[in-house]
Amino acid sequence: MTSLKPTIDRLEMVIFWSRWLQAPLYLGLIIAQGVYVYLFMGELWHLIHNLFFSSTRIGETEVMLIVLGLIDVVMIANLLIMVIIGGYETFVSRLDLEGHPDQPEWLSHVNAGVLKIKLSTAIIGISSIHLLKTFINAENTNEHTIMWQVIIHAIFLLSALAMVWVDRVMTQTLVLGRAQHGVPH
Repeated sequence: MTSLKPTIDRLEMVIFWSRWLQAPLYLGLIIAQGVYVYLFMGELWHLIHNLFFSSTRIGETEVMLIVLGLIDVVMIANLLIMVIIGGYETFVSRLDLEGHPDQPEWLSHVNAGVLKIKLSTAIIGISSIHLLKTFINAENTNEHTIMWQVIIHAIFLLSALAMVWVDRVMTQTLVLGRAQHGVPH
């Protein structure tokens, strides 16, 4: 068995090193976030232009829909930040941010479970914005589309609740297991 130890050690190092294959994925998400900044600025310009410089004024409903679109872009950008920073920290390498004044508060206690719950709540927020936009613009949307958006939103809510429940059960099981073995939590 000892003759296989060097081979197993090398294999384990390759497996451990493979986490760095995710780094380009996070860089790609940073580029995608740049695309969202571009889209946000375009929509903001569209709002300002149509509000102040266009001969045809836009109404309150149109302003509300554009603003909800801007909020939607911001929420997606927040989701990207959570995935980029939290995913990198959890799955690739620790970020050396100790003592940095801009370190996100949530980063100090991020793990895969916390990240999943944060992502699911962000998705629910994004879905809520889309649903609100649909309700505001209901006269221009068919009932079938509205029904499916409500169903999908409800499924997102139920999925998030299920994730929270599973995370709570797993945390309690882990704490109980540690207590039974005399390990502090």
